[in-house]
This record gives sequence, structure tokens and C-alpha cells, in this order.
Amino acid sequence: MRILVVGAGATGGYYGGRLVQAGRDVTFLVREKRAESLKKSGLHIQTPDGNFSLKPKLLLASELKETFDVIILTVKGFSLEAVLEEFAPAVGEQTMILPVLNGMRHLEIIQKRFGKHRALGGLCRINATLDKQGQVHQMTPMHDLVYGEVDGQRSERVAKLDDVLQNAGFSARLSEAIVSEMWEKWLFLSSLGGITCLMRGNIGQVARAAGGEEFATGFVKEVLSIVVAGGYQERAHTTAHTLKELTKKESEQTSSMYRDMIQGLPVEADQILGDLVEIALKAGLTTPRVNAAYSHMSVYQESIKK
Repeated sequence: MRILVVGAGATGGYYGGRLVQAGRDVTFLVREKRAESLKKSGLHIQTPDGNFSLKPKLLLASELKETFDVIILTVKGFSLEAVLEEFAPAVGEQTMILPVLNGMRHLEIIQKRFGKHRALGGLCRINATLDKQGQVHQMTPMHDLVYGEVDGQRSERVAKLDDVLQNAGFSARLSEAIVSEMWEKWLFLSSLGGITCLMRGNIGQVARAAGGEEFATGFVKEVLSIVVAGGYQERAHTTAHTLKELTKKESEQTSSMYRDMIQGLPVEADQILGDLVEIALKAGLTTPRVNAAYSHMSVYQESIKK
């Protein structure tokens, strides 16, 4: 199975690198600056279990002529519209597109551009970052990749994809409820991001602050009300887990959005928080904490453009 990984940042670099290490046929679609760096120095990945390096196969959008069996889409949400056209030549009649983006709107965007049958549902859970030298750092052992047909069917094509992704150096799992799991990741991720960014601290610092635990609990409950209005069917154990993790007084957990913010980098404010605000408005919900977090990150986004 020929795999095109769109992006070679922290997420694409890690999962794509693991697949290359496991002997899979992987090509990375990258921008010119990243291509130059990777051609010169290679792709270096540091993990808690050890480090490895490789010389990946690379393509620029202008060089993309052939179709691929699966396209793993790992870019930030704010880059999605642009990259759709860049990798369009790689999409054939049988191509599967596996996005591991945050939020839910990207599914609709991909389906509108390439047809509903092209897109799979997907998510990843990994704490990884890209340093100034372009090296990938996996910060904790967690490296989950979850995928499945949007309708929950165990199709022949997704079963073949599952065979390819198994035993590739990370935790791979075929889900028959991938859309529900995507809603649940959004519940956790947006709550984590909103709490840490708005309060300017990690989860433990917020929970230990006066009124912090109540604030965090209220934030999670607001997000839950929004995703339920958007179509998610709540699973009580997931809600309980989310509330527990995001109110731990000893936790040092932050979000990638928070880490990007303190470095002055662009963030996925619209995809992680803005789309929630839009759903809440349409449903007539009152969500002051989520609204405040989105306004806060919108001000930040404007400030870094100056």
C-alpha cells in the first residue's frame, strides 16, 4: 500500500517516520523549506524508548503526479484549505484520505472536495513537538492512531489499511465508532486548551487556584453541552474521565495550543474553539467560558499577525 503523509511536522514526522522504520512504502508531501532541511539533515525522531533517523522520500506539490492508496493528513486545521489543492493530484478512484486533524469540520471540507466515500474518520493522541532544528520530539510514550469508516462499517479497504498500520511502532486501532471517538477527543482537547490558555497555566495550577476546579468543571460541562447539540451521544465514562483528568491538582498537563501560544506561534483557535461557539449559537446555548476562551485566543491570533 502506497502511503502519502501530508506534512512532516511533529505528528506527520512521527507516524510517517515510524511507518518508514517498519518498512512501509511512505512518501512525505512537504513545502520547499522543509524539503531542503530534510534532504540535508534527514528526519530525526527522539522518543522515550530511543532515537532513530532516516532519509525519507519527499515530494513537493509541483512534483506530485501519481496517485496513492492512502493519504494521511497531518497538517494544522488552518492550513487545510490550501493543502487540499496541493495533494489533489494524489487522489485516485480508490484513494482513502485519513485526516488526523482536530475538531470535526475538516471531515465536511474533505468530503465536499473529494466525495464522501474518500474520507475516513481518524484521530491521534501523541505529545510531540518539533524543535528549532526540525527534529521530532515525542515527549511521552503515548502514540495512538485510531481510524475507521465514518459509517462504522468494517469495510474491506479499511481492514487492509489496518493490516498495514499494525505493528509499525505505534498503537494502531481500527474503530467501529470513530465519529463518536472524534467528538470525545474534541471534548477533551477543547476543554484542555480553553482552560490552560484562558487561565495561563497547567491543569494542576488551575485546579489549585481559588475557584479553579469549579471553573474547569464548568468549562467541561459547557463543551459537553455543545458537542451533544452537535450530534454526539454522551458516554458517561468518558465524561467522568475528562472531568477527573482536567481537575487534578497534581497534573502538569498543558495543551499544544497553550504551548504554541506561549511560543508566539499560530494556533487552531477557530477549529478547536470557534467551531464550538458556532454550534452553541445555532443551538441557542449559553456558554460564557467557551466564548471567553475563543475571544481570548482570537485577540492573541490578531496580536501575532502584527
